[in-house]
Amino acid sequence: MKEVDRMQVLVSTLREWWVEAGNPKIQAVHLLVGALSGVDTKRLSIAFDTQKVGTFLDRANLIIEEIPFVAFCSSCQQEYQPEIGNRYCCPLCNHPLHEIRSGRELKIGEIECSTQEARGKSN
Repeated sequence: MKEVDRMQVLVSTLREWWVEAGNPKIQAVHLLVGALSGVDTKRLSIAFDTQKVGTFLDRANLIIEEIPFVAFCSSCQQEYQPEIGNRYCCPLCNHPLHEIRSGRELKIGEIECSTQEARGKSN
């Protein structure tokens, strides 16, 4: 049920932004979810649909962009998408995983509102 807890934090963050932005009508919330975040995106969507009822998000859609797991090999100086079968080693030189470039994200990417002035981005 961690998706429900995470969605409660997300809704709280969105509420703070919504109040500061002057209560715009939110049409969509774009959420960036990394492959390594440990989040089940289907459960996250269900939690959003459940928690938005009767709130300022009542008519908003949740759009989830899944971010792939990308690593960087310090030996080859190349990015690659690690595979579990080879212990995340570089497929070119078999060097162990050194740096994760993406895949841990869980954040708001964009908030779409019905007026251009109220459109916001969050990092």
